[in-house]
Amino acid sequence: MTLTKRMAEDLTKYIEDQGEKVRYLHSDIETVERIEIIRDLRLGAFDILVGINLVRERLDTPEVSLVAILDANL
Repeated sequence: MTLTKRMAEDLTKYIEDQGEKVRYLHSDIETVERIEIIRDLRLGAFDILVGINLVRERLDTPEVSLVAILDANL
């Protein structure tokens, strides 16, 4: 997870440039596309999902094996 939409998009681009299958998810994504992204994650179409607040996005899938929070003030 990242702090901003821009960070999510930039990190997605960086990871993609490294040859990984990656998508991002944030509030600017239309509902239908969000559903498609989550479906594709479950189907294994990509390996990495970058987002701002994936808990708020209702990301609760057993297919997720690791959650990394970047730039967090804990």
